[in-house]
Amino acid sequence: MSARSALPVIAVATAVAVLAGCSSTTSGGKKGSGGLELVSSGTLKTCTHLPYAPFQVKKDGKVVGFDVDLVDLVAKDLGVKQEIVNTPFEGIETGQDFTIRKCDLAAAGMTITPARDKVMDFSDPYFNATQALLTKKGKPFKKVEDLKGKKLGYQKATTGGIYAKKHGTGVELVEFEDLGLLLTAVKSGQVDAGINDNGVLFDYVKQNPDTAVTAEFNTGEHYGIGVRTGNDALRKKINAVIKKAKSDGSYDRIYKKWFGTTPQS
Repeated sequence: MSARSALPVIAVATAVAVLAGCSSTTSGGKKGSGGLELVSSGTLKTCTHLPYAPFQVKKDGKVVGFDVDLVDLVAKDLGVKQEIVNTPFEGIETGQDFTIRKCDLAAAGMTITPARDKVMDFSDPYFNATQALLTKKGKPFKKVEDLKGKKLGYQKATTGGIYAKKHGTGVELVEFEDLGLLLTAVKSGQVDAGINDNGVLFDYVKQNPDTAVTAEFNTGEHYGIGVRTGNDALRKKINAVIKKAKSDGSYDRIYKKWFGTTPQS
């Protein structure tokens, strides 16, 4: 949910384009507030992939998190309610979930990449991220290369996985379906370290003091909210809401709620 994912999507893009050509607004598109087309009238449907704390996580039967609060601002501006759709990340990053009208937007701690930009349109960046290394406390690993002969876990379809494969010569790479499984593997010693976005790893360490983030890698990633290609009305609305939130203090308030500090300028 990673600097999330980066499964190769070029091949899928072609299939998505074909499906898009067969699709029409009669598949569920309805006009919402301000003339925006929504999948379901009165609802802003958000695709995400759980768990990805603190961006999206289920607590007491409800999905909460930084991304959830941010998109709530968009829904409020539109005069509708946000509905979370938990779905495999591959369907989000390939653009297929937009093609089949599963959701209006995707907020999934998702890094903007050239490959993804071919199958969806992105909002302006709303969060800066980088890759980081999680280990059991006291381990000496400071870079991927230090794990030669050891096991490094990564989440399927993520930019962390791409970084690991690029720098992990001689490292045994172990793929996990979601972040929760990856974190558990590090904590239990199933793998010697795990790579993922710094935000989610620092959040995990707060609750698990027997683990530590031993390194961050300057990958310069930016999260964006995805929408169906060509859905400029919704994309512009999201951009306007993000801009307003950053100017009126709402963004800083939400950021501090989930990260315990305000963002660095």
